[in-house]
Amino acid sequence: MARIKTLGNRVGTQGNRLATAAPGSWRAGKTTSSQRGYNYEWQKARLVHLNDNPLCVYCQREGRVTAANTVDHVIPHRGDMTLFWDRTNWMSLCGTCHSSKKQREEAQGA
Repeated sequence: MARIKTLGNRVGTQGNRLATAAPGSWRAGKTTSSQRGYNYEWQKARLVHLNDNPLCVYCQREGRVTAANTVDHVIPHRGDMTLFWDRTNWMSLCGTCHSSKKQREEAQGA
């Protein structure tokens, strides 16, 4: 049986995959989620919140019962760590609602 010759690198370079945000953005200079505040302390607090609030807020509004897996900020914190850690500003969402409805609201400025 003949051996397959090496195809070589068919994928172009992807550049700097950890590029920072635009200079005017609150994320400027912060490349990792941990640097933006989503560290081990956040993971612990997130689990406590999900344990206390296990259902998706948006699905509940529509009469559905869906397990939440994401803790989202009601008012986007935009780097304000006081608002980031304000537990009254947290809500539980399922992945679908967080990925679609919530991000659409934020993009529209709601």
